[in-house]
Amino acid sequence: MTTALLPLSKRAAWKALRSHARRVKALHLRDLFAKDPKRGDRLTVEAVGLTLDYSKNRVTDETMKLLVSLAKESGLRPRINAMFQGKKINVTEKRAVLHVALRAPQGTSIVVDGKNVVPEVHAVLDRMAAFSNRVRNGGWKGHTGKRIRNVVNIGIGGSDLGPVMAYEALRHYSERSMTFRFVSNVDGTDFAEAVRELDAAETLFIVSSKTFTTLETLTNAESARAWCLERLGGDPKAVARHFVAVSTNAGKVAAFGIDTANMFGFWDWVGGRYSMTSAIGLSTMLAIGPENFRSMLDGFHAMDEHFRTAPFEKNLPVLMGLLAVWYSDFFDAQTVAVLPYEQYLKRFPAYLQQLAMESNGKHVTLDGTRVQADTSPIYWGEPGTNGQHSFYQLIHQGTRLIPCDFIAFLETLNPLGSHHDILMANVFAQTEALAFGKTRDEVKAEGTPDGLVPHRVFEGNRPSNTILAERLTPASLGALVALYEHSVFTQGTVWGVDSFDQWGVELGKVLAQRIIPELEAREEPVLAHDSSTNAMIRRYRNAKKRRT
Repeated sequence: MTTALLPLSKRAAWKALRSHARRVKALHLRDLFAKDPKRGDRLTVEAVGLTLDYSKNRVTDETMKLLVSLAKESGLRPRINAMFQGKKINVTEKRAVLHVALRAPQGTSIVVDGKNVVPEVHAVLDRMAAFSNRVRNGGWKGHTGKRIRNVVNIGIGGSDLGPVMAYEALRHYSERSMTFRFVSNVDGTDFAEAVRELDAAETLFIVSSKTFTTLETLTNAESARAWCLERLGGDPKAVARHFVAVSTNAGKVAAFGIDTANMFGFWDWVGGRYSMTSAIGLSTMLAIGPENFRSMLDGFHAMDEHFRTAPFEKNLPVLMGLLAVWYSDFFDAQTVAVLPYEQYLKRFPAYLQQLAMESNGKHVTLDGTRVQADTSPIYWGEPGTNGQHSFYQLIHQGTRLIPCDFIAFLETLNPLGSHHDILMANVFAQTEALAFGKTRDEVKAEGTPDGLVPHRVFEGNRPSNTILAERLTPASLGALVALYEHSVFTQGTVWGVDSFDQWGVELGKVLAQRIIPELEAREEPVLAHDSSTNAMIRRYRNAKKRRT
């Protein structure tokens, strides 16, 4: 589904923003706050248990009006409606985009090709819950009669990043008598370390691949199968007690040895990076239990509804998405630092990398013409306070403008002395320091020697968002992930790209399939790559010969 829109450069709001940006760049956050004592209160929005303070951004009221106008001129509202209505907004693959259906409550109607998909979603959730309860309460036994105590999720991309992020984020709520590990890299080390010290008789593998043909996932799955059988007496029947699948390819699942009764499916309107609330989240449900998993879905749904219904001026994902466009295209900022001050969210920046950059790392618009602006910024980050002793130097005093998202929780899950007070003090101090800095006069007034003054000046005027929630719960995690999902959607709509395909990952995979037999061939293959690739292949083959 596409709607003819003016190219970016011809949209009235875009042209107005170009002129406006030149004026805003001359303003400093010190002055904006001095002129408006209530700025911190005015430029704060609360919804779904999250508070977004965007007052420390280099924007004026006029900026925000123009950005909202840009969203409207870009057709954001009708595109939101189209997504929630099951229209095929993924135009290059002719698919609906309905991760929002995965967390829709029972009784909701979301129609794709004339069929309400919500009952099917809940049927899969019910099957997942029944299976999870059997494993968690010991009802599911392995081949030798032992209960399952270890779960290893095998996937890659969205089949790994979502589950591992959610497990780490919600570890506080996990079943501590069980061990959860994740394998994604085709590097054999990843598998070897994941199964080290595990008892095969107590280990369950979840193989997550929609087609059950993904090279990395199936390579790891075959190694897991061999590892399991070697330790369980070689009986092929053992596979059915130690492997389940998240897939839609019943034939290949059965051929692997998995009972298709233990195959959990999902749909082609679920993109991999949006799939953590589908059956791809089976390992998450096993870890935290069905009740907590459904609470997470409730958090997702609450943010979905906020995004769908709230006016853009008060819409958290829309505001964050528009600010990302503002810095990317009018300030030439190339990255966004995501800085969670919560150790449980240590994998959240990595999760956002795929969500944002696979979605909007595109160079053509929906109609196939060259996009007229820089698209997705590079997302990166580490938990605070670790990052403060690493890369914050660059953010504070470097030559690059790096907008930051600070994420923090008012209540800790692990009270320990004054730890949380110190942690939160650092959140507030860092955003203040980035915004206001320290002037030359302030540095000199401290008695700093003249030669050191330039080194101790902080220019400030470094923008940041602060996202606060009461505490990290399954529901607040769901709301937080959905916040970023819809922020990415907003950005892609402004740029006019298809945020739901990922053709850019295909070419390298195709070439790898061509090179694998050239590396494994007994006889010297005829190579027809470029001179660099040919030389590296020969070097690798020679190294293999020396080992044998």
